[in-house]
Amino acid sequence: MTALPAYDLTGRTAFVTGAASGIGRATAVLLAQAGATVHGADRDEPGLMETVDLVARAGGTAHPHPLDVTDRPALAGAVRAAGPLHVMAAVAGIMHTSSVLETRDEDLDRLLAVNFKGVLHACQEAARSMIDAGVPGSIVTMASGAMDTASPGLLCYSVTKAAVVQLTKTLAAEAGRYGIRVNAVAPGWIRTPMTDRHEPAAQEQAEAAMIRHSPLGRVGEAEDIAHAVLHLASDASAFTTGQILRPNGGVAMPW
Repeated sequence: MTALPAYDLTGRTAFVTGAASGIGRATAVLLAQAGATVHGADRDEPGLMETVDLVARAGGTAHPHPLDVTDRPALAGAVRAAGPLHVMAAVAGIMHTSSVLETRDEDLDRLLAVNFKGVLHACQEAARSMIDAGVPGSIVTMASGAMDTASPGLLCYSVTKAAVVQLTKTLAAEAGRYGIRVNAVAPGWIRTPMTDRHEPAAQEQAEAAMIRHSPLGRVGEAEDIAHAVLHLASDASAFTTGQILRPNGGVAMPW
């Protein structure tokens, strides 16, 4: 049992999409450390197996489900195989950069397929699992600080993340009567493979810009976001639903 019982997930089953790296990996590891049996999904099978190994070496239990979240039957089958869920963390997502005028239909369609429909399907399957089993649960979606700012080049990404927020609020309103809570995490700049510029000077420049805007004077780490997910997944947030938690270093402070 954890030192704080409200954060103890012993005996609960959690499903994490995007579990092969970054925020998804950190979330899977932390939920397992809190006692949950974790099921991780990702199209990156080698990375997913590394996450499973990290969980095992820390004394936890994790099961891999190599799949693409755009493959709805595969995702549904994996959720069924996991058994009744107590927690769904829909973390999987991708990024695309283009100006508004240069954005093509296929760019937007690709991000909508992964960042919105992939989250929608994960939420639907998790909610059905919880309702059918009569299990009160927590669904945590992954939004982004990009929805709070006008970031040049991030139209597709920010639009899909704003859609995730509306999904989160709507499902929270609909699923509350079943004891299901639905909340979103909207990270700021987090050091992950998604934000890796693959060149040290470019990475330093990008991070320096984010640091200048943060009252805390740093960028985030994947573990910062994993702890936010754990809070929303656990009984510590038992009276919280339909909310957006913003671990962004103070870069954006919307009402």
